[in-house]
Amino acid sequence: MKIVAIIPCRYASKRFEGKPLAPILGKPMIQWVYETAKKADIVSDVVVATDDERIYRYVEGFGGRVLMTAQTHRSGSDRAAEAAQALGLKGQDIVINIQGDQPAFDPRCLSEVVSPLMGDPRLVMSTLVYKITDSAEIKNPNHVKCVFDKENFALYFSRSPIPLGPPAADSKQFDIFKHLGIYAYRKHFLERFAVLGQGTLEAIEKLEQLRAMEHGYRIKVVETRHDSRGVDIPSDIEKLELTLAR
Repeated sequence: MKIVAIIPCRYASKRFEGKPLAPILGKPMIQWVYETAKKADIVSDVVVATDDERIYRYVEGFGGRVLMTAQTHRSGSDRAAEAAQALGLKGQDIVINIQGDQPAFDPRCLSEVVSPLMGDPRLVMSTLVYKITDSAEIKNPNHVKCVFDKENFALYFSRSPIPLGPPAADSKQFDIFKHLGIYAYRKHFLERFAVLGQGTLEAIEKLEQLRAMEHGYRIKVVETRHDSRGVDIPSDIEKLELTLAR
């Protein structure tokens, strides 16, 4: 069984066009993500999947592996599905989807996210959450929140604060978890995911993982101790540079 990391990467973005090539401490973001993923011993290959010639040429230029994919994909998971097919992966192989705007993730996260699939062949998808310690992230819609059941299966993902207590409640009285943009799927499920119709909640929240849940698939949630600061808007880069400089 192979475990391959795929980094879906597109140039066009309403909030931050050209984000993958934005410099962070003198090095474009996509290179940070790629080189961090390569540090994880559990993966046999790391591949960038893009629809843009500029990203393709840059990744090729620093010696990374890159595939050109269609421009019509609805989400990063759909793009990862095309790349997994092009790589000739088998049904039980595992694909780790790493979002290209998380240059500061800890490579140990990749072992964590695949661990449920390694332990239970019936599982088809897993993802990571982190207990929020910065209260500003709770109301920030760029930080997706997640609630899950006692068996650590996701109940819902939202850009809104969940769970939401009464007005007088202090959020410090209960834990709130944010979703980190790292998924693991079995390749056969990723193929199935790519042909499912877009769900109503997926369209409302703009969260692709809700498509799986709306069609009845369960997502195993793994809590990690390693935070991952993403880049959603240009001002996030300065904050991230401070983190990486440390």
